[in-house]
Amino acid sequence: MESQREPAPADFDHLANLCHNCAACYHACQYAPPHEFSLNVPRALAELRAVTYEKYAWPAPFARLFHRNGLFVSIVAAFSIASVLLLTFVLQNPEVLLAEHKGPGAFYKVIPHDVIVAVAGSVFLYSILAMAVGFIKCWRAGSYKLSDAARPIVLFSAIKNVATLKYLGGGHGDGCNTKDDSFSNQRRVYHQLMMWGFILCFAATSVAATYEYAFGWNAPYPFFSVPVLLGTVGGAGLLVGPAGLVWIKLQTDPRPMLTQQFGMDYAFLALLFFISLTGFLLLGLRTTSAMGVLLALHLGFVLALFFVLPYSKFVHAIYRFAALMRLGLEERLKSGSSLS
Repeated sequence: MESQREPAPADFDHLANLCHNCAACYHACQYAPPHEFSLNVPRALAELRAVTYEKYAWPAPFARLFHRNGLFVSIVAAFSIASVLLLTFVLQNPEVLLAEHKGPGAFYKVIPHDVIVAVAGSVFLYSILAMAVGFIKCWRAGSYKLSDAARPIVLFSAIKNVATLKYLGGGHGDGCNTKDDSFSNQRRVYHQLMMWGFILCFAATSVAATYEYAFGWNAPYPFFSVPVLLGTVGGAGLLVGPAGLVWIKLQTDPRPMLTQQFGMDYAFLALLFFISLTGFLLLGLRTTSAMGVLLALHLGFVLALFFVLPYSKFVHAIYRFAALMRLGLEERLKSGSSLS
């Protein structure tokens, strides 16, 4: 805030997404409620963040999906699950669907490989495109060139901050403010469990794709294989992390929060939790007659996640990463350090 004497509108967008809502400013400010000035900086920034989600959404007409987002995510999840289950039961022979399948390629006896790749792959690629366009729109709104975002030193600085969730430490490492003005790193820990769980699950899928296309090894893989181990550890993070964050939201002081967005938060956290839960059920029961139904259920949740990524709470990660990149860039320019 102190670095810009005459901030432009894009600077406020940047500031709002740089805020990690630790609520330290609210509890430290003498003009916060119940003072008559009633300054509530974290809530104001949260409101502006919500505006940026719609402002940078692509395609623009889809920005309306952020209104009543919890309902939108729930409807998409229900529709995806119902569609996959219904199509599986209609198109697949019940004797095949409810039979026990073991060994490599067992999953594809229930749902063909090409169908999984075509449907899930196309939706995922669309989401990547939508989020990439949103990132570019957000970055170009500032005063920096797109080429500045590709500088290794800028990327490294942002990745380091994301990997450690430094700013969820409240600026002093003791964590976010709680309801009684004390500090706690619980939010930081649960957020890291969720974040690294998501990354490890994505890594598991990437390794599995390499196994299949490079070596011709078809899923399901043995428990002590790399994809399964990565997915198991990542899945545990996606169970504990979202559940912990929901618990914290229920315990937190609502005054500095934008409680109207809690529906968006809860819906996305629930989606991640149930993806992991159905994944573990599929892992444990993959050699039984329940595998076919569980596979369809799990793929329904995954398909819903892929579709809602650009229009859910997940986008906060995209715009916050852009804000952290800009922060690193500005700090180096201010100190006179090289950007090469």
